[in-house]
Amino acid sequence: MSSTSSETDGLTILGRPAQPSKKLEAFPNRAPDRYYLVTLETSEFTCLCPITGQPDFATIQISYIPDQKVVESKSLKLYLWSYRNEGAFHEHVVNQIMDDLAKVLDPHWIRVTGVFNIRGGIGIKVEAEKTKTPEARSQWLQQALNTRQKVELS
Repeated sequence: MSSTSSETDGLTILGRPAQPSKKLEAFPNRAPDRYYLVTLETSEFTCLCPITGQPDFATIQISYIPDQKVVESKSLKLYLWSYRNEGAFHEHVVNQIMDDLAKVLDPHWIRVTGVFNIRGGIGIKVEAEKTKTPEARSQWLQQALNTRQKVELS
């Protein structure tokens, strides 16, 4: 199934040279009447400690149920890359990522999780979540619970 030009008209980053950017892009969701889960994950996220300037490394996982828009993955990669030289507390950066994605996508539900590598003997996990459509959230949380129970019974 190929994309139509109307789906890609607004995309300005895909297929062009890459530079870090705060610009997130999205394309139309072809199945807006269905609740389905999109999960994106990278173990290559970096930012700087705002006090010491030391690098912080994290795995960032973004899970969302799209409504009318789906995030374009190259723009997301460049967006995450833009934090590499920024000082940011872990809690703030995860919430900012979630807010920026929610603003662009207006998804039924979104969760961003940041698992930061241990530094100074302490690891930090930050989860930020926003729900627009409670039924969408319930469906996926129930499915995850059922899957976990099946695995534990095996």
